[in-house]
Amino acid sequence: MRAETARTASRHGIALAFASAAAYGSNIVSAQLAGQAGLSGPLLVFYRVFIMLALVAGAAWLLRANFRVPRDQYRALLAFGLTSALVGSAYLSSVAFLPVTVAAVIFYTYPVIIVLAEPLLTPARFSLDRLAVALTAFLGVGMVVGPDLHGLDPRGLALALAASLAAAAQFFAGSACAATPLAPKLFWSHLLILPVTAGILAFVGGFALPSALASAPMAVAITVGGYLVGFLFQAMALARVAPGPAALTFCAEPVFAVGIAAVMLGERVGALQYAGGALVVVAIMANVILEQNRARRVPALSLDR
Repeated sequence: MRAETARTASRHGIALAFASAAAYGSNIVSAQLAGQAGLSGPLLVFYRVFIMLALVAGAAWLLRANFRVPRDQYRALLAFGLTSALVGSAYLSSVAFLPVTVAAVIFYTYPVIIVLAEPLLTPARFSLDRLAVALTAFLGVGMVVGPDLHGLDPRGLALALAASLAAAAQFFAGSACAATPLAPKLFWSHLLILPVTAGILAFVGGFALPSALASAPMAVAITVGGYLVGFLFQAMALARVAPGPAALTFCAEPVFAVGIAAVMLGERVGALQYAGGALVVVAIMANVILEQNRARRVPALSLDR
């Protein structure tokens, strides 16, 4: 029974992570369309965080939920909120100094970092199989994105690497606050994210009233909706599956982004990108198999003790 429960939680967690990656992938394409209409990235980030905060507060009021957090979860939730803010801030800033493709490839080193750090920060043991899967997924991401190595700036490289490290820390923090109910987790984390995004917007300039979003209503709706769904499913996934397998599943995000861009924007997808996408799919399938095998073994080992 315990083994079956663990396998079910693992399957649900990976499915939620996959859905989150798909939502974030659509978010990237729609944000590009909104940018073409004159809406800056920092402005979109600010409003999507503000809307998430308002929606969570409204839903909690209607459902009579509360925002109490277990005392032993304070530090983990604080870390989750701060790292979530740093991921978007650093990644968004890096593309001001680097081509988006280079920033994306550096950013997606975080699944490899998580796999290497997981044995040090969690009870999970180091696994060569999982490292091989992470490296395969990273290679696939590099092929899908196809980085342009010209015009590299040390500031951009540092920011993209900082975003990768923050993403790794976010996954561990999200797993650590698994015992925090979903409503307070979303509310308090976004209450921490909001002032950070507001500070970035104030620094770069370009604040606009909500009426400005009407210049690209569909793109804004998809951008905000993709973030809301993506963050919600990400938080739910990290409460069900370990950081390593969850992070590997998120390597599907750029594959979704390229596929959606090909359909919506007519962008050409080459043979190398198809091969990279296939590698990512193979890596995700291998990740699911490894996680299911781990879920079978862990309860059995616990019973042996």
